[in-house]
Amino acid sequence: MINRPQGMLDFFPEETEKLQYIENTVRDIANRFGFGEIRTPVLESTELFSRGVGNTTDVVQKEMYTFVDRDGPSFSLKPEGTAGVVRAILESGKYGDAMPLKYYYITNCYRHERPQKGRYREFSQFGVEMFGSDSPAADVTVISMADMIIKTLGIKKVDLRINSIGCPKCRPKYHQLLKDYFSDKTDRLCETCKSRLETNPLRILDCKSESCKAVSKGAPKMINCLCEECKGHMDSLCESLKKLGIDYTIDTSIVRGLDYYTKTVFEFVCSDERMGAQSTICGGGRYDGLVEELGGSHLPACGFGMGITRLLPTVSIPDDKKKSVTIYLASLGQKASEETLLIVNKLRLKGVSAECDTMGRSLKAQMKYANKLSAGSVVILGDDEISNGKAVLRNMTDGSQSEIVIDKIADYFTE
Repeated sequence: MINRPQGMLDFFPEETEKLQYIENTVRDIANRFGFGEIRTPVLESTELFSRGVGNTTDVVQKEMYTFVDRDGPSFSLKPEGTAGVVRAILESGKYGDAMPLKYYYITNCYRHERPQKGRYREFSQFGVEMFGSDSPAADVTVISMADMIIKTLGIKKVDLRINSIGCPKCRPKYHQLLKDYFSDKTDRLCETCKSRLETNPLRILDCKSESCKAVSKGAPKMINCLCEECKGHMDSLCESLKKLGIDYTIDTSIVRGLDYYTKTVFEFVCSDERMGAQSTICGGGRYDGLVEELGGSHLPACGFGMGITRLLPTVSIPDDKKKSVTIYLASLGQKASEETLLIVNKLRLKGVSAECDTMGRSLKAQMKYANKLSAGSVVILGDDEISNGKAVLRNMTDGSQSEIVIDKIADYFTE
């Protein structure tokens, strides 16, 4: 037997129905906020991620699925969605359109990391990207969208944590403070972080190594080193969140795992035990320098990524959103079986969800199957019903019955 690749998942209708419910919910809310859908390739140039995400990040150093194409270039399966969207707007010239540009996407991403509960090597991600505004109002827009999605899906035990990691004006000073702090603690750093000490000490704060986590606890905090512009941005963001009634906690340990972030970073963290050890269900922030880094003009931006696959254990589909069969036509005998196929086809053509027996089951087994399908109504057709042109329509919710003309069944459910 050939098994699926490690860290990948199969989804059967029980799970895909929930995935579709989540996807429909996020699409609806994104549309309310004025975001339009963008779709980018699952495969991009490796350079896009090394320049955009950052060579010193775990994502680029350890987690990307990368290969050399037979024609020579190096490509990678996308580990996240933002870099591809920036590449798309630069390549298409969309950055010349009226601002702000507001896009959302639902895409599969790939990271070669240790599979664990709630965290897989292939995962579905919903993301939003907003370009053109450097105002804290843009940050509030994307954070409030994520908050609305989480509340609409009924996910409990979720906390919003925010931080600021500064900008190119104030971050160099902070980098020097980190270098000074870690310089006499290198024996407690992993090999990767020892090299990061000179190239990008901020990445040490995001390392997953337990020894690096322990030594980082006493490190200086970026929020205490912010320039006036970044401090004002953070203060305005916090004030707006309070006015919207969105609770938050300032968490100075959040730096996010990608190099392109500036100023605002945030995470929605779920403490529901069904999530597993990894509890961040949504993360994002501001990345004002990414468009320039990838070859464009200065274009401030912010957004977030939300792991749809990770949400599955905590989401329940409301009863009125669950898929069910409107009518099941049970048949007794060959003639009745042929008739039900014709009726079912008419119903489906008119947009009605309908089923009939294709397994040669007994009537008792057919009724049991209709219950499994949560059929709203059942009609039983046999030789007598076909001869009379009439049958009994049974409401499976309340058990009531009524007579129905067989030739009018399709009309009855579409009037």
